[in-house]
Amino acid sequence: MIHKISAEHLTLEKIDEILRKGCKLELSDDAKGRIERCRTYLDEKIAQNQAPIYGVTTGFGSLCNVSIGSDHLAQLQTNLMMSHACGTGERVPNAIVRIMLLLKIQSLSYGYSGCKIDTVQRLIDFFNNDILPVVYAQGSLGASGDLVPLAHLSLPLVGLGEVEYKKKVVPAADILRRKHWKPIVLAPKEGLALLNGTQNMSAYAVWSLIRAKKLANWADTIGAMSLDAYEGLAEPFTPQVHALRPHPGQMQAAAHVLELLQGSQIMEKPKAYVQDPYSFRCIPQVHGAVRDTIAYVEQVIDTEINSPTDNPTVIPDEDLIVSAGNFHGEPIALPIDFLAIALSELADISERRIYKLLSGTRGLPSFLVANPGVNSGFMITQYTAASVVSLNKALCTPASVDSIPSCQGQEDHVSMGANAALKLKKVVENTERVLAIELFNAAQALDFRQPLLTSPALQKVHDAFRQHVPFIMNDEVMYPHIEQSVKFLQTCDF
Repeated sequence: MIHKISAEHLTLEKIDEILRKGCKLELSDDAKGRIERCRTYLDEKIAQNQAPIYGVTTGFGSLCNVSIGSDHLAQLQTNLMMSHACGTGERVPNAIVRIMLLLKIQSLSYGYSGCKIDTVQRLIDFFNNDILPVVYAQGSLGASGDLVPLAHLSLPLVGLGEVEYKKKVVPAADILRRKHWKPIVLAPKEGLALLNGTQNMSAYAVWSLIRAKKLANWADTIGAMSLDAYEGLAEPFTPQVHALRPHPGQMQAAAHVLELLQGSQIMEKPKAYVQDPYSFRCIPQVHGAVRDTIAYVEQVIDTEINSPTDNPTVIPDEDLIVSAGNFHGEPIALPIDFLAIALSELADISERRIYKLLSGTRGLPSFLVANPGVNSGFMITQYTAASVVSLNKALCTPASVDSIPSCQGQEDHVSMGANAALKLKKVVENTERVLAIELFNAAQALDFRQPLLTSPALQKVHDAFRQHVPFIMNDEVMYPHIEQSVKFLQTCDF
């Protein structure tokens, strides 16, 4: 399948489809025209204009007042790329590097960056051939965009740095020779266009949002299973209640859980009590607030990934070359922190439901095992969930409240959005683990309710889960079952 890079709006759903289906990228004729028009305009301006153009005929950052001779303009761009490749720490996962490539290609295709066609095409060649630059996770301040990770992303264009190809890390120069590709010779402005921009932060945000939307649905499903297994009440999900406080996410979560519970024999059983603990009763309010946060963050990231974010901005149709600040990460750093906080709440309330399922109340055996005492059963699954939830709380301290000046004070306020993005990824993975542990417990608890059955919808999930994770009769090694529960959430879609 081919995806045409164009001015057509790029959605999260489309990115997910491109990645899942292994689509190849191709520049549309319109994108080619816009790229060529901008490059031609910039070349003419460089030839005609005696006034300095930031990053084109000057140095970078606090060196913006240093003029560069015409015979060094190309070397200036390559030097920028080499000097800025100061990444450290773990590698950015391949799944996120793919998104980075896609977003950088999309941004350059709008024709406001001054790149040449062959430069953008080489990025497409990398994407289409699954040649993934080795990018390191730490080093970006999220201010002049993601300078450090984007330098690593771009080094292979000129035959420097490393790439992963067919599961092996090799020098980029080797791959260029193997593919009979000549290293790109950067024109003035191109290095800056490649390194400026928010594609690292945005790629993490896109990856996290795609996962977050699935986790929000899983949280409703797993929460409904736990509610039924705990012999909880359906009244808190009554539509008329939520119509009086009509937050969209709250109404959506309540309706979803109520739909999932339809036809449950356990739910139809008469109850002697009139209230459940908040972790069950307030699922619509908590899960709903998370859904609303996801919707808000998606709106912000949607704007970001459909915008050119390098500097200076070249606008041929208006005869403008403007050095400004569209690379600054603040517009997405704050929402990225917000999303981490929201997702941590899904894990937080999930851990509380796990605790209740293990509490030996409402007819369930202590720690969900038939013979507690000699067997500890699911006791320690709650410990694990509590540990992960506690870690999330530390990770949710906002990165965006910090700023450390750089570049001799020229870049005196930074967003730290890249650090926010790194933490968000960890929170997403941690939340997935806690929900998987809740599913492990909820399925066990439902089995103790037999011969009464849960709803057909939830029974379908339960039965599919049982194909991967068994009922635990007596104590056994538990960590493989937790790992299988995590994989189940990742691979099954209900």
